[in-house]
Amino acid sequence: MSKRDHVFSLPVRVYFQDTDAGGVVYHASYVNFMERARTEWLRTHGYSNAGLMKEFGVVFVVRSLKLDYFKPALLDDLLEVTAQIKEVGRSRLNLLQSVRRDGEVLAEGEIHLVCVSMEGFKPVSVPEVLRKQWKV
Repeated sequence: MSKRDHVFSLPVRVYFQDTDAGGVVYHASYVNFMERARTEWLRTHGYSNAGLMKEFGVVFVVRSLKLDYFKPALLDDLLEVTAQIKEVGRSRLNLLQSVRRDGEVLAEGEIHLVCVSMEGFKPVSVPEVLRKQWKV
């Protein structure tokens, strides 16, 4: 299995705070679910966001995202939120993400991240230790 084929998965329970008054997950909550999955995905590669800041003086920021919504998630659902590498550039990282319930895709998106310096927030190279792990 190549790095590109590896799909990270995080279980996420839908809480009242994630929903509207009708118990339907608010559209922006999906962005939060995906952020959590990316954060935990990064940990599987040996780094937290705080660790990247401290050791390398860098952080990944969202440059753009495209989300498609297919079906609603509901209060108390147990969701599976995935993250998978699509492409790695010098200072960018594109991930494919999905939110599923019982295997059914509720939402999916493509997230374009940029590695930036903590000082000035200008694009910098992805740390080599991560680039080697993510080589696709």
